[in-house]
Amino acid sequence: MISLNYRSFICGINGLKLLNKEKKFLKKYRPWGIILFSRNIKTIKQTQKLTKSIRTLFKNNNYPILIDEEGGRVSRLKNFIDSSIFTAKYFGDMFIKNPIKYKIYFNVYVKQISYLLKFLGININTIPVLDLRRNSAHNIIGDRSYSNNEKVVSKIGDICISTFHKNKIATIIKHIPGHGLVKVDSHKKIPIINNNLKYLVKNDFQTFVNKKSIFAMTGHLLFKKLDKNNTVTHSRKIIKLIRKKIKFKNIIITDDLSMKALKYSIEENTRKSFVAGCNLALHCNGKFKEMIIVAKNSPIIDKFISKKTSQFINIIS
Repeated sequence: MISLNYRSFICGINGLKLLNKEKKFLKKYRPWGIILFSRNIKTIKQTQKLTKSIRTLFKNNNYPILIDEEGGRVSRLKNFIDSSIFTAKYFGDMFIKNPIKYKIYFNVYVKQISYLLKFLGININTIPVLDLRRNSAHNIIGDRSYSNNEKVVSKIGDICISTFHKNKIATIIKHIPGHGLVKVDSHKKIPIINNNLKYLVKNDFQTFVNKKSIFAMTGHLLFKKLDKNNTVTHSRKIIKLIRKKIKFKNIIITDDLSMKALKYSIEENTRKSFVAGCNLALHCNGKFKEMIIVAKNSPIIDKFISKKTSQFINIIS
């Protein structure tokens, strides 16, 4: 098992290299992982130097470093590659029209992305998006979804996870238990979903069932008929439902705690996520004062996280 001297949070950093105050912070609070964004990535050499400096600081060659590299409009590697046409919808449509072509194209795509991520020193990609696409919903998901058909999304999700794993990159399924019905952007407001459990289990939740990803990311969503007071990230009821109905048995990571869909302070947002049953808190914006608050309110990792982290290391090794 992995050493228990890390804390149960993932954070961003401010720029292209670690600041002295960030180095002191990382040494003191020891986050479980770090997530990189476009602000952290300028050149290949610079990114390699950054990831190496992080791992040197922790004396851990397998230290988790994450990125959002979905392709399409969510790409942090635009300085190196143009993946703007490779949306989830692009692959979903190809899967339906020409499965053989899809298999060839998708394998080549994942192989190339994985090679670049490993070359840069990144070992976790926050993909696949398993939310259903709906024309009537807010475009925050849109072409980031493979399909409006739950069976297609589920199948491609399985292929995506296994293909990245074969290429030694871990995955994070998102946004569990399903973001497809939202009418507003959860970065800005709380999305309220009024559908009942029977409908959700048959449709939106179905795409996440029995996935072999080591990690899943919550959606900051208010399912009014399941828990009228708490978003998924803060809902003990819905986290239990994710464990029992969706049967996800691995590490649950919150979506970014600084998003406006969460109505409390950073401190409360962090505490409530752990009380609800999330395993790791995610904080993305690199704002130092907020990072300290998240760190102080995140517990030391437990044996469950340690065991699952060992499984993650088996995938990337």
